[in-house]
Amino acid sequence: MQALFWNLVRSLGRGRLTRIDDSGAVQLVQMQLSQNETHDATPRVCEYGFQSNPPDGADAVAVFLAGNRTNGVVIACGHQQYRMRGLASGEVAISDNRGQSVYLSAAGIVVNGGGHPVTITNAPEITADSPLMHCTGNIACDGNIAAAGDILDNSGTNAQSMAASRRTYDIHTHDVSQVQGGQSTIRSNPPTPQE
Repeated sequence: MQALFWNLVRSLGRGRLTRIDDSGAVQLVQMQLSQNETHDATPRVCEYGFQSNPPDGADAVAVFLAGNRTNGVVIACGHQQYRMRGLASGEVAISDNRGQSVYLSAAGIVVNGGGHPVTITNAPEITADSPLMHCTGNIACDGNIAAAGDILDNSGTNAQSMAASRRTYDIHTHDVSQVQGGQSTIRSNPPTPQE
C-alpha cells in the first residue's frame, strides 16, 4: 500500500523549463523540478493546432508513468510574467512575451501586434458581412482597388462620392468670354475624353 502511495506521489511533478528543443517532431524540454532533480529531453505535448515555444523559466507540470521519474511527459506550461490578466468569464486569449495577442473578448476580437507588423499570407480573399474596418491611419495599396459601391473622400466635409464628382466633371462646361467677332458669351463643349 505504501508503494502505491509513493507511486502516486511521484507520478506528478511541477517545476520550471530551463531549455527547449523545438527542432523535431516532438518538442523536447529540460525541466527542473527541484534543486536536485532535473529532467532532460522530456517530451512536451500540446493541444492539436496550438504550438508554442515557452521562454525559459516557464512553469510546467509533468506526468510520470507509474511514478517512474525517467518516463515523463510535460502536459501543461505557462509563464507568470507574460500571462494576460483580468479576462472575464468565458474569454480566451493567446499571447506571447513580446506583447502580441489575439484576445477573444466579450466585446469582440482584439488583435494586438505589440508594435510589430501583422501579416496575412496565402489568403486570396478576405470576406466580412459588415464594414470590414475602421482605419485611423493611412492605407497604402500596391494593387488596384475595385469597389462595387461608392468611394467617398474627405468624408468629414464632403458629402459627394467620387462617382458623383465624375458625373459632374463629365458634363461641366466653361464660359468663353470675348469671343472674336462678337460680344456674346458661349459655352465650351464637355471635356474630351470623359473621365
